[in-house]
This record gives sequence, structure tokens and C-alpha cells, in this order.
Amino acid sequence: MSIFQVILLSIVQGLAELLPVSSSAHVVVAEKLLGMDPSAPAMTLLLVMLHTGTMFAVIVYFWKQWRATYFQSVATFQRFAWLTTLATFWTGLIGGGLIEFIEHILLRGTPHAEVEQLFGRLDLIAPALAAAGILILIAGLYEKKHEGTLGANETNPGATNPDAANPVGLNMQQAGWMGAVQGLCLPFRGFSRSGATISVGLWMNVAKARAEEFSFALAVVLTPPAIAREALRLVKAEHLHGSAALASASLASAMMPSLLGAVCSFLAGLVALKWLSRWLESGRWYWFGIYCLVASVTVAALHHAGF
Repeated sequence: MSIFQVILLSIVQGLAELLPVSSSAHVVVAEKLLGMDPSAPAMTLLLVMLHTGTMFAVIVYFWKQWRATYFQSVATFQRFAWLTTLATFWTGLIGGGLIEFIEHILLRGTPHAEVEQLFGRLDLIAPALAAAGILILIAGLYEKKHEGTLGANETNPGATNPDAANPVGLNMQQAGWMGAVQGLCLPFRGFSRSGATISVGLWMNVAKARAEEFSFALAVVLTPPAIAREALRLVKAEHLHGSAALASASLASAMMPSLLGAVCSFLAGLVALKWLSRWLESGRWYWFGIYCLVASVTVAALHHAGF
């Protein structure tokens, strides 16, 4: 893996990760076109490290908003922490359950079966992109139809300032559904995490800004365990073919380009976040759904062409 390839993949990841178009699908397609194996342990570790770069971009970009929203009082932070824990619980339950089902049922009989073995299959990425596109399109049209009414406080509909009654902007049901749909995204490259979670939030009458903030807060929580999983996977893969010392050396070797990629994806992610916020505020969310549908057709064509 050359430095040029790492930087190219970092830019693709950084620009696509924070837009609801599935960065993983874009990176996998780029890797395929570059002749790389997206399911290799070193490549899945690189992808997670690219996510780490964009995670820090999320923290930098949203910090002022999070501080004003989630840290304005102890009670508000406690509510935010509870809703985040609830959402992450559903993510782990559904996502973890799906991964276990895929690895132990669908891939039964495959030596050392891992869900990552499916990540390079364009025939699976294409329908996942289509599903994400349809979800985003429906949510975007719903948001456009109910423009000005999203985010109304259900517990106090007559409040002149709903944020005063519910500063976090979500209730338990809304947070739970956003976490649940995030779980569906874990095993499927192409099913955009941000696209799915924000769309479900809009569909459940969460204000656009609150859905965006909470969605990316969930991403920050999800990234560290994802890094740990892929690092462990790389070490296990090397253990199967060599010694513990070789496994450690391989991990160290893979981490160097991954760290470079994280820095590049961080910079690209900041640019993408500004674009995403503008599109959310302008009521053009459904355009991302159209893009995902077009991307789905393109990926299917690449698969048909032998990639």
C-alpha cells in the first residue's frame, strides 16, 4: 500500500463519511479499482482508522453545539448520557446479533468466518446503497412536507421554546430507534450510518439540527470499539500464519499508513461536515437519497464488469 493510495482513500473516506452516502461503499469501490482487497485485515484496519480521523473532525466541528446543548446543565448531560447509552445498547444488540448470525449461520462452514469477508462484495453493497437511498429519499420528502413542524415538543406541544423543555431534543423512543437502525448498518457496507440515523430521526419528528448532532455523537461512541475489533482481527490473522512477534510487527506496520490516513480524513471530514450542515438546513436532504440510488446502479454495473 503506497502513500498515494492511502491519501487517496483518506480523501474519499473523509469527504464521504460525514455525508449520508456510505463512505465505506465509496472506499471499497476505490480499493477495488486500485486492485486492493477490501476484506484484508490491514485494509479493514485502515478503514476504521480513517473513521477515527473523521470522528475527531466530528468532535471539533460539533463541540460548540454539543457544549451548548448537552453540557448546559448536569440534568441535561445526564439525559444525553442516558439517551446515548440507550441508543448504543440497541446498536450493540441488533448489530452484534446480525454479525453473530452472519458469521455462525450464513457463513457456517467457512474457515475463520468473519463478517468482514463480505465487505468487498459489490453485489451486496449495491442493494445496501439502494436501501439507504430509499430511506433517505422518504425521510427527505417527509421533512420537506412537514417543514417547520419537525422537532415539536411532544410532552408540551404549546411551549413557545421547545428546547427549554427538552434541551437534548429527543425522547427515549426516538433515541432507541436511531440506535436500532445504526445497528443495522454495522454488518452492511453501503447502508449509510449517518444517512439512516438522521433519516429515522427526521421521520420521527426530531428537529434537523438535533438529529444531526445526536447521530454524530453516536458515531463518536461507536468508533473506539470498532478500532479495537479490527486491530484484534489483524493480530489474530497474523497469529494464524506466524508468531506473536510477527503479529505485533504486522500491526505496527499497518498502523503507520493508517495514522497518516486518519490525519487526511480528519481534514477532509471538516469540509464534508460544513457541506452536510448546509444541505440539511436548506431542505435538500432527499438529494442524498437520489445520489445513493444512482451510486447503487453504478456499483452494480462495476460488479457486472468483474470488479
